[in-house]
Amino acid sequence: MSFNIGLTGLYAANKSLDVAGNNIANVATVGFKSSRAEFADQYSNSIRGTSGSSNVGSGVYTSTVSQQFTQGALTTGTGRDLDLAINGNGFFMMSNNGEKLYTRAGSFHTDSAGYVVDNSGNNLQGYSLDGSGNVAAGVLTDLRVDSSNMAAKATSTMKIESNLDSTKPIITAAFDPNDVTTYTTPLHTPIYDSQGNSHTLDQYFAKTGTNSWTMYSLIDGRNISNPGTTPVVPDQTTITFDSYGKLVTTPAPTSTPNVGINADGTYQIQNWTPATSTTVGSTTTWTSNGAVGNTGGIKLDMLATTQNNATSGASAKSQNGNAVGQISAMNVDSSGNLFATYTNGQSKVIGQVSLTSFANVQGLAPAGGTAWRETFASGVPVSGSPQTGTLGNLTGSALEESNVDLTGELVNLIKAQSNYQANAKTISTQSTIMQTTIQMT
Repeated sequence: MSFNIGLTGLYAANKSLDVAGNNIANVATVGFKSSRAEFADQYSNSIRGTSGSSNVGSGVYTSTVSQQFTQGALTTGTGRDLDLAINGNGFFMMSNNGEKLYTRAGSFHTDSAGYVVDNSGNNLQGYSLDGSGNVAAGVLTDLRVDSSNMAAKATSTMKIESNLDSTKPIITAAFDPNDVTTYTTPLHTPIYDSQGNSHTLDQYFAKTGTNSWTMYSLIDGRNISNPGTTPVVPDQTTITFDSYGKLVTTPAPTSTPNVGINADGTYQIQNWTPATSTTVGSTTTWTSNGAVGNTGGIKLDMLATTQNNATSGASAKSQNGNAVGQISAMNVDSSGNLFATYTNGQSKVIGQVSLTSFANVQGLAPAGGTAWRETFASGVPVSGSPQTGTLGNLTGSALEESNVDLTGELVNLIKAQSNYQANAKTISTQSTIMQTTIQMT
C-alpha cells in the first residue's frame, strides 16, 4: 500500500511542477491567466460504504487545475492603435471561421481586407454601423475598418459663438472690406463646396447704433450668389441686442432671402455659387469652379452672439462641411467605440468592439493561443458594449500582461520539489523495510 501512496504523491508533485512550469513559461504571454493545481486525498470505502476509525488513506489525486482569472497589469503606450486591454470583467469574442473563441489578449491588427484580426487570423467581433452611420448595437459581426476616402461634403450648417464689443464707436462710413475704418470687427470662417474645395465666409460687423449692428457677408471676398459681380456687393442684415446684450431674434422672413435673424437665432445664406479666381496682370476674373454649394444654402446659427463690454471676436466655431480625407489614425475609447481620424481633420465612429462575459469563467475550456471555448459548465455567453452591465472598459494602445506572479511560482517550484523528494523517500523507506523483511525469511 505504501508504494501506491508514495506513487500518487509523486504524480501530484509532478503535476505541481508541470503547472508551475507552464505558468513560468507564459510569464510574458499577453492575456495569459495562471493556473493552480488543486489536490484531494483518497480513501477506500468498506464494502458497506463505511470507513473505520483506523482507516488509512490511499494517497492523493489531482482534483482540478483551476485557472486564475485575476486582472493582469496593463502596459500602456504600445504605439499601436488596435492594441486593446480589458480593465475589468469580460473577454474579446473571436470568430475562427464561425467557431467562437474568447480571449483577453488584445493584440489586434487589420488584414488585407481591412478586417480586425488577432495574430492567429481570428476575426474580432463587434458592432458595425447602420445606414444612418450609427452603431448597430446587438448585431455582432466581424469588425472591419473601411479604408475608403471620406467623401467631400458641402457646408450646410454653421455655428459661431462670438461677442461684439458694446463700447465701440458708431460707424457711419459706407462699408468697404478693404477699409478697416468702415467696420468694427471681422470674422473669417472656412467652408466647403460639393467637391471639397475650401472657401472662406467673411463677416464684417459695423456698429451702426445703440444695441444695433450691421453684418456684411461675403464668400472669398466676393458676392455670394454671383462672385463675378463688380463692384462687390455683400449680403447685409441688421443685428440688434436687448439691454442685457442678448441677441434679438425675429420671425423668419417669407419673401426676401438672406435678410434678418430668424426666430431660432439663425441667418440663412442662400444662393451660394462656389468660384475660383484667375489673375492676369492687374485683372482678376472669378468663374465657377465646377462645384456647387449646398442646395439649401448655409444655415448660420448666431444664437450665441452677444454684445457686452468685452473684446470682440469668436470664442467657438463649427461647421459640417469637409474636404476629401484619408484615414490617418485610429483609436478606441473606453466604451469600445472605434474612431477613425482623417487627413481633412474630421473623425467619426466606424464600429464598436464588444465584450463577452460568462456566469462561470472556471467552466471555460482552454483552446490554446491564449483563448478559451464555451462549455456547458461556463454558461451561455452574454455579449454587450463595454461599460454596460458587469462588463469592464477598454484601454486603447495598451495590452494586458500575464497575471503570473513569478516570485510565487518560484516558491511553488521549491515546494513541489520538496514534495517530490518526500514522496520518493516514502517509497525508498518502504523498499528498505521490504528488503529487511525478505532477508528475515
